[in-house]
Amino acid sequence: QAQLVESGGGLVQAGGSLRLSCAASGRTFGYYVMGWFRQAPGKEREFVAAIRWNDGAPYYPDSVKGRFTISRDNAKNTVYLQMNSLKPDDTAVYYCAAGYITDYRRLPEGERYAYWGQGTQVTVSS
Repeated sequence: QAQLVESGGGLVQAGGSLRLSCAASGRTFGYYVMGWFRQAPGKEREFVAAIRWNDGAPYYPDSVKGRFTISRDNAKNTVYLQMNSLKPDDTAVYYCAAGYITDYRRLPEGERYAYWGQGTQVTVSS
């Protein structure tokens, strides 16, 4: 049974940083894409970042490019999301997801991901 467990969320002031972790277990994710999504109250789910587990190639939307960095540690089966220069608009529940996706234009599409974590709250105060 595949399982993704996020951690690292919390309350931070604007301009601060947080690092989220996603521990993966239960299956081999070697050729999967690992993604981070977020959802704020009353808003649509938003793609934040993705990484190809096998070679570490990252993908970001323009909204976070330059502020967020996704990485993975193969030995720990863990994916990280380093978030810098946080803004109040970054406040949301952040979810880790895994999917076997070969068309990288579809990485922002949440329905392409088969496995999801339970989410971790990130709150950025102004």
